[in-house]
Amino acid sequence: MIAALGQDLRYALRQLRKSPGFTTVAVVTLALGIGANTAIFSVVEAVVLAPLHYREPDQLVMVWENNPRFPRVWDSYPNFQDWQRSARSFQQMAAFREQQIDLTVPGAPSHLRASQTSSGFFSTLGTGLALGREFTPQENQPGGAPVVVISHHLWRERFGRSPEVLGKSVTLDGANYSIVGVAPPGFHLIDDADVYMPLGQLDPLLLNNRASHDGIFTFARLKPGVSLSQSQAEMSTIQSGLDRLYPNDNRDLGIYVEPLKQVIVGDAGQTLALLLGAVGLVLLIACANVANLLLARSAGRSKEFAIRSALGANRARLARQLLTESVILSVIGAGLGSLLAFLGVRSALPAVPGILPRSEEVSVNAPVLLYTLIVSLVVGILFGLAPALKSWSADPQQSLKESGRGLISVHRHTQSSFVVAQVALTLLLLVGAGLLLRTILRLWNVNPGFDTNNIVALKVGVSHSLTKTPSGTRAAYEQLIERIRQIPGVEAADFTTAVPLSGEGGYLPFWLDSQKPESLQAAPRMGWFLTGPDYLRTMGMQLLQGRFLTDHDDTTSPCVAVIDTNFARAFFPDGKPIGHTITAGFAAFGPCPVVGIVNHVKYADLQDSAPANQYQAYYSLYQVPDQWVPLNYPDASIVVRTPLDAAKLIPAIKAAVYQSSGDQPIYNVQTMQQIISNSMSEQRFPMILLGAFAGLALLLASVGIYGMISYSVTQRVQEIGIRMALGADKAKVLRLFIGQELKLVLSGIAIGTLGALLLTRTLRSFSHLLYGVGSWDPLTFATVSLVLIALAALAGYIPARRAAKVDPMVALRYE
Repeated sequence: MIAALGQDLRYALRQLRKSPGFTTVAVVTLALGIGANTAIFSVVEAVVLAPLHYREPDQLVMVWENNPRFPRVWDSYPNFQDWQRSARSFQQMAAFREQQIDLTVPGAPSHLRASQTSSGFFSTLGTGLALGREFTPQENQPGGAPVVVISHHLWRERFGRSPEVLGKSVTLDGANYSIVGVAPPGFHLIDDADVYMPLGQLDPLLLNNRASHDGIFTFARLKPGVSLSQSQAEMSTIQSGLDRLYPNDNRDLGIYVEPLKQVIVGDAGQTLALLLGAVGLVLLIACANVANLLLARSAGRSKEFAIRSALGANRARLARQLLTESVILSVIGAGLGSLLAFLGVRSALPAVPGILPRSEEVSVNAPVLLYTLIVSLVVGILFGLAPALKSWSADPQQSLKESGRGLISVHRHTQSSFVVAQVALTLLLLVGAGLLLRTILRLWNVNPGFDTNNIVALKVGVSHSLTKTPSGTRAAYEQLIERIRQIPGVEAADFTTAVPLSGEGGYLPFWLDSQKPESLQAAPRMGWFLTGPDYLRTMGMQLLQGRFLTDHDDTTSPCVAVIDTNFARAFFPDGKPIGHTITAGFAAFGPCPVVGIVNHVKYADLQDSAPANQYQAYYSLYQVPDQWVPLNYPDASIVVRTPLDAAKLIPAIKAAVYQSSGDQPIYNVQTMQQIISNSMSEQRFPMILLGAFAGLALLLASVGIYGMISYSVTQRVQEIGIRMALGADKAKVLRLFIGQELKLVLSGIAIGTLGALLLTRTLRSFSHLLYGVGSWDPLTFATVSLVLIALAALAGYIPARRAAKVDPMVALRYE
């Protein structure tokens, strides 16, 4: 058996070397199909299939609180502490909160990402530090020693990887912290962080309020033998007890436990599954193409097979020979495809940070190469079956009589079926890409509720030497915005705690007048935005009733609120909200009378899909109580309306910022057009890849049609000669072949349309990406069909024109 296989391999390699054109086309076609599959699978393997890089990652779970309005909400720190004391399902439990922070020493001032963590953060994950230790329980409490763990990246950039870094001091938000540890390289949980600080030292206003759910995440490690459902049952019992103990803060709070990996991957798994399916269609098209080539080649070799059969070779041996050749082609194509995938992944990954979780882990590694090898073997057998089965059923005597053309009509029917399949699969991909393109175009034309032109957003880390007191903080920010307004070319500028479409902003429970609900957890939510008085003019929003905030709305005057049209319609159907009061938040800010109504703004995304932002209220940043100033002011962004280019504006802003102090970093500088573009990344990423796959499929299908018509012309030369000898002109011959081709294309379009209608409606991973476009969009389907018909006609025209030029006398002598 081994000897026979070796003989088949040697013979197959000789045959492929004899046909370099055929071999090259087949290998390149397979390399494109397999390479695209390898590239996408490398992403799927890293993001979805590979375990998290922590010790025993399947034991790690995320613990969420929930309420009647939201399935997941951030956790209350006092509740977290009670869970730690009471839960028996977990080995360890830890909490963290993401925060922005300014570093001023050592080196130049810069803005960093911080993670405020409880003690046991790293040990719960099972991650050891590169140097030093993590926080102790004594350090993770109010008044604890100011200590910090820095990231490996910060250690390298600011300390040159010095082993003497432990004990050195860094200045963060104006306070000195002692370095006690260095995180391992590449470490992160949900997002990257530059420094890790004790969560227990957070402002007590946030930390000790059981009703506050301000950005705290909780995760835990299950004990061996404890299942997810068992931990869920125990935590639900504990939470129910806390709800009874603290009804004012916890009533209607539930709890939800889910695998940590599920939280990190999120919806990316669905999108990647969609893309893997799409690239699988490209591979099927490539297989159909190569199968057509092999059928044409086997038809030309039918006399060879007949002679070998007459000399004693059985049909199984001949079929095995053809399968061996197809598998060799596939393996060579897989090798080239792996190289293409490696180059493609390496060049494309820098464009997707933030779009895909775990993108830094994507590589063409051993599991991916194993997948590629398996795919190549399966594919080789798949496209080699058709010629192998045809050779199995061939009559050797008939093949000898007909000099290799005995199987022409059978092969022609099979090849036509392959062309129909290629067209149908290509239409599926083109429709998917077309619908997403239409979605992107619709989103670009959505009115977000403000004038998007000539707006630049940025943040400034105001020096902590200027913000030691609430009054000093207010003065520093007011002076800063006035200096920016004086820059030549700046038309308007002001503060906001949420730049539209940037992902910023918070929401709070609220009640009207004196109608305080029994349960704040079940109370309606509104988007809560702190702004300056010139925010309306800066953003180009419309005042529809009453007034907006003014310079006089400060701590010396009663608080006021401005609501949007959605809020007014939902809660004031009589159209008279002015004068009614709103009280917001678990700490009960207000009651504040409503003084105006503005238009609704799409803050979360252009689809306006976030339920919490359907009702919006604006409050004056300058009316924030003193205790909230250290928390709210640093979160404020500056929006500037100016016709100046951002590159020309920033030097002037730097000069205005540094006028008061030089230790103030400027960061998150973006134009509104950039912000809008980034907000569409969920649709743009799959659209680009689907478009690339659809283009590749279109190329392969066009080559397949060209090859099928060329083969048909070659095999029907005598028939063409007879037709022309009997009076058929060149135009009739041209119409004969073009008409044959268009019938196949139209059949493929009909089948593909039915498949596209079914898939776009049933695949939630695709349908949820659409906006303003139905899954059955006539314009998209019609455009895609016309493109397919046009390209197919062009691909078939060249060989059909060659057929029309056949000389009848030469054709009749053709053998």
